[in-house]
Amino acid sequence: MTDLLRLEHVTMRFGGVTALDDVSFTVEHGQIAGLIGPNGAGKTTVFNVITGVYRATEGQVRFSDVALAGQKKYQITQLGIARTFQNIRLFAELTALENVMVGAGTHHKSGLVGALLRLPRARTEEHDAYDRAMELLDFMGIAGRANQAARNLPYGDQRRLEIARAMATQPKLLLLDEPAAGFNPAEKRALAGLIRAIRDRGLTVLLIEHDMSLVMSVCENINVLDFGKRIAEGPPEIIRTDSKVIEAYLGAPVGGS
Repeated sequence: MTDLLRLEHVTMRFGGVTALDDVSFTVEHGQIAGLIGPNGAGKTTVFNVITGVYRATEGQVRFSDVALAGQKKYQITQLGIARTFQNIRLFAELTALENVMVGAGTHHKSGLVGALLRLPRARTEEHDAYDRAMELLDFMGIAGRANQAARNLPYGDQRRLEIARAMATQPKLLLLDEPAAGFNPAEKRALAGLIRAIRDRGLTVLLIEHDMSLVMSVCENINVLDFGKRIAEGPPEIIRTDSKVIEAYLGAPVGGS
């Protein structure tokens, strides 16, 4: 495998607070990778730096060997990075289908004038967006809810819809920020299968998640943050027994009182 995403000595400061401190790691093509750590460890800040919400104070992020510093958020999306959020962000009044079509429109070339005038290119792009959106809703198992307003969908379906919208942007790398939040055990098992199926479609996945059973079951490589520093990296069988990781989660040295 080759590196798709590379963080090189990334530091992120907010005034006197250092949210990320010299963080370096890579995610390889075709990998399901995990990014874990206690609350406040800096995980979502990593996602925000990758996607252009924040610009790193020091260091750089490279995606397919392209430096992301200075790229606008929509440009990063067009390069092939998509994300979901801890708190679901959907267009509540739009239907499930319309939400996904918004994502599919990321690469449209016809523009507003073409859409308003119903020019042939715009009509073709709209037709393609519809087909792609319906295929993704079917992939998520929610095609039957295509014409329902997003706000009326059950919580789990809203989570799946947000993933479908992100996938509609045709990403190479999908960033999932706590996708299992609020799920019951059966839903978490189904989510694990969905993440593997997403990878099987050719996407690379970077996952932030607090549910360790999910992380250990799907991730091939895991990076661990604590207080903004990377403290461990490796496959699940290494991470689950790492003393620094156990200490970070339990708050006391292994074997201590």
